[in-house]
Amino acid sequence: MANPLLQSHRLPPFSSISAAQVVPAVEQLINEAETELSEQLANITSPSWDSLALPIEERQDRLSKAWGPVGHLNSVCNSDELRKAYEEGRQLFTAYYTGIGQNVALYQAYEAVKDRPDFTQLSQPQQQTINNAIRDFKLSGVALAAKDKQRYAEIQAKLSQLTSSFSNNVLDATHGWFLEVNNESELSGLPEFAVAAAKQAATDRELDGWVFTLDGPVYSTVITQADDASLREALYRGYNTRASEQGPTAGQWDNSDLIEEIMSLRQELAGLLGFNNYAELSIAPKMAESTDQVIDFLQDLAERCKPFATRELQELREFAAETFGVTELNAWDIPYYSEKLKQARYSISQEELRPYFPVDHVVTGLFRVAHSLFGLEFVDQTPSIETWHKDVKYFEIRRDGEAVAGFYFDLFARSGKRGGAWMDECRVRRKVGNEIQLPVAYLVCNFNPPLNDTPSLLTHNDVTTLFHEFGHGIHHMLTKIDVAAVSGINGVAWDAVELPSQFMENFCWEREVLEFLSSHYKTGEPLPVDKLDNMLAAKNFQSALFMIRQLEFSLFDFKLHMLYGTDAFVGTQALLDEIRQQVAVFSPPSFNRFQNSFSHIFAGGYAAGYYSYKWAEVLSADAYSAFEEAGIFDSATGQRYLSEILEKGGSDEAMNLFKNFRGREPKVDALLRHSGLSA
Repeated sequence: MANPLLQSHRLPPFSSISAAQVVPAVEQLINEAETELSEQLANITSPSWDSLALPIEERQDRLSKAWGPVGHLNSVCNSDELRKAYEEGRQLFTAYYTGIGQNVALYQAYEAVKDRPDFTQLSQPQQQTINNAIRDFKLSGVALAAKDKQRYAEIQAKLSQLTSSFSNNVLDATHGWFLEVNNESELSGLPEFAVAAAKQAATDRELDGWVFTLDGPVYSTVITQADDASLREALYRGYNTRASEQGPTAGQWDNSDLIEEIMSLRQELAGLLGFNNYAELSIAPKMAESTDQVIDFLQDLAERCKPFATRELQELREFAAETFGVTELNAWDIPYYSEKLKQARYSISQEELRPYFPVDHVVTGLFRVAHSLFGLEFVDQTPSIETWHKDVKYFEIRRDGEAVAGFYFDLFARSGKRGGAWMDECRVRRKVGNEIQLPVAYLVCNFNPPLNDTPSLLTHNDVTTLFHEFGHGIHHMLTKIDVAAVSGINGVAWDAVELPSQFMENFCWEREVLEFLSSHYKTGEPLPVDKLDNMLAAKNFQSALFMIRQLEFSLFDFKLHMLYGTDAFVGTQALLDEIRQQVAVFSPPSFNRFQNSFSHIFAGGYAAGYYSYKWAEVLSADAYSAFEEAGIFDSATGQRYLSEILEKGGSDEAMNLFKNFRGREPKVDALLRHSGLSA
């Protein structure tokens, strides 16, 4: 049978892809790509955009169309066979791209394009692509001596293997433990849907009681709703010791040694390239200009927030003592009593809001927002498009009746699917001959699935997650750039990439949006005015505690990558403890091993880059304030945002694009005001 990964398809043929086909396809594709590149370089006499960059873009598109679906399936339909094939393929691609990055002849060809007298006559996206490529060659060690190049390749191969193992351990640890409850009294406080889901989970395992897993939605519900402190503690211990030497699965999928290996290799890599540490290497292609600037930014925000966070925690302690007689708050008590305090103060809770946010209605409301802002229309094409699971949907986006993009929606948690929420590209916009290849995205969440006759019901937090990922999606899909390397999210500085996603979250807090975004799943009534008022009043409830936690993560990530291997490094756990001492207002128990499942920095693209969330939040809050000033659905402001930010992709420096939209550099004021921390 022909290998579908070697064939051209408009969209991936998911059901035809098998694990056995992956490695043979990757080997053949890489061999062909290497041969074609050698022939291309041998035949180029005067490198130009057309003779150099265009054939390379074509090859890259062919590779990504084959490899992209494999990586995606590994995240959403994980199996032992696919995981093994994915790991082998990933190693082959790591070696291939390392070789590309260190190809001196190719680097010199790009330099020759830049040195041409007509370079400035290329379009802005073309110039940006060439400049980015030259920068990335240098960051890939193209100028290293042969011995150091070999070591660089060895490190990259090993890091690819280690970061993948880290991710697998987190996935296995999350799905490898559950808690069986046999006493119904322990379920007090849990909403009906959660109890029903726990009963179903037990039935699936042929058990009699109720089963609670470490899936995100389950954990979140138990830790905030369960009256039984021992149930909350058990889930807290399971969740916050995943992939470590602590907790109920201690040592089984332990990431501790992997963290040390990953960090050691990253620092060695930075040294090979002439940087003092990995943090310096990480920010080289980002908006931030220096490590000091990042640290100062984070510490300044922490100093501003800490007094507010201290006050919020004290209020919680006083409430728990006065109302429940609880004088000592454990880590598994804080989310629970926070929810009680929120309810007491604002007569509102996430669980109360769930019935008003059935997922299909929320999606319709999301599309309405996008239509009002950007004139988009959404056409459900699920019946005619092949997907990887029966719950997945596919939509085409149109403007003025013309198709501009498409996306897959995979919204529900299930076994074998990586936790969290993300957007990834399936197809990138690029010019192919006289036609345009339209962009396609994967939008993935992990919401509670429908159960029996009850639809999937979202908390308001879930709603903001959906808007967040959709913001990433439209950044990728609404691009007007036809050069793949800077089209959509490609080429966007990592600390600016969260701007469009965080921007979209703001609409979840607008009264006029919530009035059509909400609809009780039984009665169809929108969120009652009193609940809506209370929810909006509660918007900034414990916002300082949340922000200080994000700053703790950001400082830990950045300082870890600055200090590891130096005399100033005190150890991974000790560094985290030290940062908590400085910025946090509550320290978790000593058995907490948050870092062992911190996939963003040890298995994702956020190494020495987690600060990007807060950095970009300054940009997004400031960008949104332009809509607050003009009217949230002001067409002129929406068009300017579309044309200056979303359509431009990575075709210009992020700061230039922001200033083109806002007319000035970003200010932190809007973020503090939106968070209720400006007093």
